[in-house]
Amino acid sequence: MGITPYAQQYHEKMFPNYISNFLTTDSEFVERFDNFAFDEVIQTTDVEDHTRFLAILASLIGCQGIEEFQVMVKAAFQFGVTTIEIKELVYQASAYLGMGRVLPFFKVLNQIIQEHGESLPLEGQSTTTMKTRFEKGSQAQVDIFGESMRNFATQGAKETQLINKWLVEHCFGDFYTRTGLTLEQREVITLCFLVAQGGCESQVRAHVQANFRLGQTKEDLIHILANLIPYIGYPRVLNGLSCLDI
Repeated sequence: MGITPYAQQYHEKMFPNYISNFLTTDSEFVERFDNFAFDEVIQTTDVEDHTRFLAILASLIGCQGIEEFQVMVKAAFQFGVTTIEIKELVYQASAYLGMGRVLPFFKVLNQIIQEHGESLPLEGQSTTTMKTRFEKGSQAQVDIFGESMRNFATQGAKETQLINKWLVEHCFGDFYTRTGLTLEQREVITLCFLVAQGGCESQVRAHVQANFRLGQTKEDLIHILANLIPYIGYPRVLNGLSCLDI
């Protein structure tokens, strides 16, 4: 059968003038993977390319696919994703995966940015101070999840309210309030972080609802998650899809 013209064209747009060694060592696999990932998935789903690559990059951090992340960052540049957007994605990942899993992605991304001809640090995107992060983080939670989150820091058992407070200040006040990505984009990548790392179905359901509130439809999320199958496999995507029926 060979690689379809559409898959060849899409691959060429991602990686101009690049010929993979796998075409020689694993030609049968490449034929089926490229036809699936770069033709069937792309043409069957309705996802704008910019969103597709943000979702893919977030999922690769979530599943710890650092080598593929390194490859797909360069592809994302070809579709208009900026270094600031990818840097913001990596920053936000630290709240959902922890620095133990995100540190290697910082190092890889910084190297790519410099190879791309940009200097570090990038332009700052913070909009809060240590004094305002709680108030603005609380407002971000309300904007995303609704008024029920207005006093989240004091909800639940007293013993765990310190973690609620950190979620307001740190996760939302330090990251969601930053420029560089919109709230809508931040919720899409959060969903991808959670689905890709697995075992987070409770949090996935909450962020499905947040995505709905911010304008995504069930069909939108199905199509976004479907685009992750080539990168994180069927089981975790299917687990994520099961959380859409709430």
